[in-house]
Order: sequence, then C-alpha cells, then structure tokens
Amino acid sequence: MHGSKQFVFFVFLIHTAIPAFSQHDTVNMSNVKSYAVRLLPHQDLKKEIQSFAIKHSIKAGVIVTCVGSLEQLNLRFANQPNGVVKKGHFEIVSLTGTFSDSSLHLHMAVSDKHGNTIGGHLLDHNFIYTTVELVLVELIQLEFLREADEIYGFKELVIVPKKASQE
Repeated sequence: MHGSKQFVFFVFLIHTAIPAFSQHDTVNMSNVKSYAVRLLPHQDLKKEIQSFAIKHSIKAGVIVTCVGSLEQLNLRFANQPNGVVKKGHFEIVSLTGTFSDSSLHLHMAVSDKHGNTIGGHLLDHNFIYTTVELVLVELIQLEFLREADEIYGFKELVIVPKKASQE
C-alpha cells in the first residue's frame, strides 16, 4: 500500500511539472513514455544515455532521476573551455537535463568520500563504479532541436512539435 501511494505522488509531480514548457503547448500524461534503466560498472554514463536515445528513437527526453556512483568523472565547469577529470569514488547527487537521439544537454552534481560536492556540464568519460539507476521520460509529441542562439552563438534548445511521420 505504501508503495502505491508513492507512485501516485510521483505521477502527480510529473503531471504538474510538464506544463512548464514555454515555447509550445503543454504535454499531458498520455503523451509521455517512461523508462527505467540500470547501467553497469565501467560504462560511460553520457554515451549510454545517448545510445539509449538512439536505440529508442527518442526525439525529446528528460532525466527524471538518477542515482549511482562513478569511478571517474569528467565535468566542464561554468564558462570554462575544458573539462576536469577526477578518479576516485563519487556518489551521483543529481543528474538533470534534456536529450534526444541527436544531442544531450546534461548537468551533474557528485560528492566525494568527504561529502564535498561539485557539479557541471556532463562530458564523455564519466565511468560507472557500481551502478547507475536512471528514470527517463520521453515527450512523445515534441522534438528537441539545437540551433545557434542569436545572442551568444551557442547551440541552444528549440522545442518543436514532432513530425507526424515520427510518431
């Protein structure tokens, strides 16, 4: 009984959070598909998410939750040109972002054995230590594209309705 109450609460959170998109119509619960994924030791976290999106032809996805551990991290900090690689044992405190079968924009926070926490833009070569448990949601009627922003020139998120042939 306790587990079912948690599930209803979880669905309520997703349902109330999704309409926050500002560029397009809201997405209701019948227009999402959820996935639960477990990744294994030594896999590359970012590459596995990208491979999953390609395998399932996901055009618009979001990270709902992620827990696990890393034996190596590679993060790019704010406004820095390169990433920082660290070896050791790290707990994933948070992983958030958007992804598709053509791009990812993910940020991660991790803590070390002393509880010191750092975070940044997820790069390749974040290797799993024991496990990573992910819950992903696909927004079935949308497509995430990346186009150069007029102000800074970076490729930024553009949300469009998914083409009928892709549904």
